[in-house]
Amino acid sequence: MKKVMGILVLLLVVMGVTALIDPKFLQPFNLQNIARWTGMYGIMTIGEAFVIITGGIDLSVGSIVGLVGSLLPMFVRTLGLPVWLALLVLMGISLCIGLIHGLLITRLRLQPFVVTLCGLFVYRGISRYVTGDATQGFGTGFQSLRYLASGSPLSVPFPGIGWLAVPMPFLLFLVAAVLAGIFLNQSIYGRYLKALGRNEQAARYSGVNTNRMIMTAYVLSALAAGFSGILFALDLNSVQPSGQGNFFELYAIAGAVLGGCSLRGGEGSILGVVIGTAIVRVLYNAINILGIATQLEFAVIGAVILAGVSADEILKQYTAARKASREAKIHLQTAESGGG
Repeated sequence: MKKVMGILVLLLVVMGVTALIDPKFLQPFNLQNIARWTGMYGIMTIGEAFVIITGGIDLSVGSIVGLVGSLLPMFVRTLGLPVWLALLVLMGISLCIGLIHGLLITRLRLQPFVVTLCGLFVYRGISRYVTGDATQGFGTGFQSLRYLASGSPLSVPFPGIGWLAVPMPFLLFLVAAVLAGIFLNQSIYGRYLKALGRNEQAARYSGVNTNRMIMTAYVLSALAAGFSGILFALDLNSVQPSGQGNFFELYAIAGAVLGGCSLRGGEGSILGVVIGTAIVRVLYNAINILGIATQLEFAVIGAVILAGVSADEILKQYTAARKASREAKIHLQTAESGGG
C-alpha cells in the first residue's frame, strides 16, 4: 500500500505542476481526453501486468493491437461480417495467440522474451500482408459499435470544474481493473501467479501447475491487447497496419512497472497499474500542453519512470536495511540477556 500511495503522490504532483504552469490542463475536454486514452492503454497494461508478475514479458502487445485493429474494419466493412461475429472472431484470434505463446514457453521451454519478440514481428507482418498494407477505416457507419470508444454514458462532479463526462473506454478499464484485482487478490489463482513469479521451482514443488498459470497469464495478456486493439481502431476510425500499435508494448510495460510490478516477478498491484498507466498518459499530455518538443516525448517519459522506479528501489533497500538492523539488535539483546 505504501508503494501505491507513493505513485499516487507522483501522479498528483505531475498533474498539479502541469495545471499551475498551464491551466488548460484542467479543461474538461482535456481531462476527458486523458481519461479516454488512459482507458484504452490501461486495459492492455493490465494484461501485461499479469505476465510481468509471473516473471515473464510480452513484447507482442503492440503488434496484437495493430493486427486486431486492422482486421476489425476489414471484417465488418469489406467482408460484411456481423459485428458480433467479427468481435468474436477477433477475440478468438487473440486467445489463440496467447495459447501459442504459452505453449512455446511451457512446452518448448523458450524464453518469453524471444517468443514474444518474434510475435512482435510476425503479427505486424501478417496484418500488413492481409490488408495489403492499405489503410483500413469504418467510414461514417457503425456508430453503435464506435460508441465503445467514443461514448460517455456517465457524468461525475469534478471540484472546481463541474460535471465531467466519463468516456466509455475509461469505464471499461475500471471494470477490467476490478475484475483483475479480484482475480489477483481474492482468488487462489492470483496467489499462484505471485508464487510462480517469486520462485517457479518452489511453486511447482508446492503443487502449483506452473505451466497452466503461465499459459493463463499470456492468454490474459493477448485478450487484453486484442480488446484494446478494437478500442483504438474504433477511436481513430482509420487504421494504418504498418504503424498501428507501434511502441504500445513499451507503454504497457512502463505503466505496469511504474505501478509497482517487479520485472523480477512475484510482485504487483492492479491499483498500482491503474495509477501507473494514468501517470504515463498524463506525462504525455503534459508534454503537449506545455509545448515541450515532441521529439523529447520518450526522453521525458523515460526519465520520469526511471526516477520513480529508482526512488522505489532505494526506499525498498533502505527499509530492508533498517529491518535487518532492528532484527540484529533484537538478536543481540536476546543473546546478552541469555548470557547474563
